[in-house]
Amino acid sequence: MATKMNYQSAWSRGVLVCRTCHWLHDSKKADNRCQRCGDPLSARQKNSLSRTWALCIASSFFLLLANIYPIMTISYLGDTSADTIISGIISLVEFGMVPIAIIVFVASIAVPLLKLTTLFWLLLTIQFQWRMNARQCTRLYRVVEFIGRWSMLDLFVIATLVTLAILGGIATISGGPGATYFATVVVLTMLAARTFDPRLIWDLQDSETTND
Repeated sequence: MATKMNYQSAWSRGVLVCRTCHWLHDSKKADNRCQRCGDPLSARQKNSLSRTWALCIASSFFLLLANIYPIMTISYLGDTSADTIISGIISLVEFGMVPIAIIVFVASIAVPLLKLTTLFWLLLTIQFQWRMNARQCTRLYRVVEFIGRWSMLDLFVIATLVTLAILGGIATISGGPGATYFATVVVLTMLAARTFDPRLIWDLQDSETTND
């Protein structure tokens, strides 16, 4: 018969963890700053949930605008078209730039939706105290943190296309307002991942252990 393993947070054991260098401190002896790197210590980030909710909602709004407004304008052999993210991907495929279209699709649609869906799911899990595996939730959060650094990839692709088009002289590609809105989405989701305190996941695990 399998034995149920109970995991406890560091805080419940009287330990404070520095979020910067992950140094452990005795909560009874620790001061307000980490003994290793000097960054401020806190048991939990203040207003973590409310800040993350606000940033995620704002990100969803700007993501909608990024998909409504043109992200780039392509002029090819006298034919000019202002493309949104979706129509831009279709245009890239029609121009034979399938690998670039795949990169734009992943970076502009798949990654933002994955990040926001995961963050909203984690927020709802903590807000309504759903019974979830804390280790799996923590891994999901780490995935969101990891992919955040690649979110600007499609904007770099557009910048590269602009340069190549100018050098080629056949086509002209320029960024549209959708690119600005998407850049805002990237910044807000990165801030949301930063303001979310994953230690709250383990607080929920502690409460479930106590109730059991």
